[in-house]
Amino acid sequence: MRVATTSSARAALYSTYTTTYGSKSSSSSSSSTPAFKKAPAAEVKAPFPPTNNSVLAGTGASAEGLINDPSGDWARSFHGLSVEPFPKEVADVLLAPIATEDVEIKPDGMLYLPEIKYRRILNRAFGPGGWGLAPRGEHSVSPRTISREYALVCHGRFVAQARGEQDYFDPDGLATAAEGCKSNALMRCCKDLGIASELWDPTFIRKFKQEHCTEVMTEHVTTKKRRKLWRLKTSHLDYPYKEIK
Repeated sequence: MRVATTSSARAALYSTYTTTYGSKSSSSSSSSTPAFKKAPAAEVKAPFPPTNNSVLAGTGASAEGLINDPSGDWARSFHGLSVEPFPKEVADVLLAPIATEDVEIKPDGMLYLPEIKYRRILNRAFGPGGWGLAPRGEHSVSPRTISREYALVCHGRFVAQARGEQDYFDPDGLATAAEGCKSNALMRCCKDLGIASELWDPTFIRKFKQEHCTEVMTEHVTTKKRRKLWRLKTSHLDYPYKEIK
């Protein structure tokens, strides 16, 4: 009776064992080490689907579309160039004679209009936000000069392109020089719109100098070198130069 009980217990134990660990492998029938189950492989998730135009269609134009659209990539587009003249009210503002009090002269005798005056004329002609400068490449930096190409775009039309440049003497001043470079490009682009065209007219230049400017002998405060420089009759030279009577 005791043997039967023992055999019954062994059979129950074996049944539990096989249910938990599985049966022994035929290749390892002589081994007493149980064959444990392998852990289930981790679930591999599929990668995210690639973004395409259909995904972006609901949120606006795709990046690829902006690059391929010549009228939207102002880094290379000439969209709207010479399509038609601007309206007369715009042309009247652009071609208006410049005020005498707005013209300045550099010490070397070159006449110029301050950069802010060009911006004010563009704002009157096209309205704030109706024009802008678009970079046409990266900055070109040399040991003394920084330059960059810009395009002037007005009312969604390419108008002009010019390279602005600005000298600098300290690498810490590169950011300021970059802004000066942009302003210089703006002034050059405005020539194509006829803004302040008198400043490139030899007749106007000679007459303006004769009536509003004077050439004086000066001395450099530090080096004591003397040279003739130009100034407005209503102005004076700034440091480090002083006039010699």
